[in-house]
Amino acid sequence: MTALFRTLDRYVLREVAISWLAVTAVLLGILVSSQLAKILGLAAEFGFPRDVVFSLIGLTTLQNFVVLVPIGMLLAVMLALGRLYHESEMAAVRACGVGPVRLYLPVCVLALPLTVVLGWLTFEVGPAARQGAEELRSRAMRDAQFGQLEPRTFRTFSDGEAVFYAERRAADGHLANVFVQRYVGDRVEVATAAWAEQRILNGGRMQLVVLHDGERIEGVPGRADFRRIRFVEHGIPIVIPEPGAARDDPARTLTSDLIGSTALPDIAEVQRRISMPVMVLVLSLIAVPLSALRPREGRYARVAIAILIYFVYSNLLSAAQVWIEKGRIAPLLGAWWVHALIAVAGLVLLHRQSPFFVRRGAARNAA
Repeated sequence: MTALFRTLDRYVLREVAISWLAVTAVLLGILVSSQLAKILGLAAEFGFPRDVVFSLIGLTTLQNFVVLVPIGMLLAVMLALGRLYHESEMAAVRACGVGPVRLYLPVCVLALPLTVVLGWLTFEVGPAARQGAEELRSRAMRDAQFGQLEPRTFRTFSDGEAVFYAERRAADGHLANVFVQRYVGDRVEVATAAWAEQRILNGGRMQLVVLHDGERIEGVPGRADFRRIRFVEHGIPIVIPEPGAARDDPARTLTSDLIGSTALPDIAEVQRRISMPVMVLVLSLIAVPLSALRPREGRYARVAIAILIYFVYSNLLSAAQVWIEKGRIAPLLGAWWVHALIAVAGLVLLHRQSPFFVRRGAARNAA
């Protein structure tokens, strides 16, 4: 009997592992394809370099992988054990005295290492990947917007409030026949110059477009008090934002900086990170009894139910995170009630497969 158990454990573990690799690869390919379209769209719009595009794809893939591990584990167990039930292999296993609880051993052999790896990815790698992707994207967009000015190309600055155009580049490298329009409050300024140069100040944090030998017309549209000013030299400063400086997202904050924080958004983010590896264990618990098929029931009959349970589970966790941020749930309770709710549902399903319920159902059908 011990040899049988060992053979069964290896067999179930292999089936679940293969299913997990296949499901995760398919789901990851779908999500990466969606993100790839967005990244390529930004690259085409802002002219990202090739290395930036590849780096963004890699960091995005890593973030998607963290999300897919729990649902991949749930579907892997459902598909692997569902096949055993559908092809009557599980009936033979039951005839040898192996109950559903015994199936948790090979499932946990895969689930526990995935939980550890997912915890490392969620707490350490994930925030760094999010931060790196945001900084890389912001830096690439900043460089594309505030990089070297080129002739015969309209360039916008300050969220479209300033427009620059040059007709050509002179032999000395300066831009010739320059046009600049910008808004300052409710006033509009239109400047033309014979030539212009671009200067980088404060270690690259500011650009100064210096116009030479031109004139500037300024005023409020709709009013007649416009001013016309001739100038020899006129500088237009452009402040370059720091990559990601305008955003303060707890999801991109390192875990070491979140631990000990009393801010509710930080507490909610810590609990979200804890919930990811816990989801793997809870979904593994519920997947074993959920995969048990009735006679003549299709192999994929309960996959839709599993997906529905996952979406309810993940949406409840998202709602709990929002409620923690808004102070509607005590941080001590946090999202643990969601895990407990799903785990209790799994235990109820497992209990209903106990010999008592099986014999009682068989007796009812015979009557």
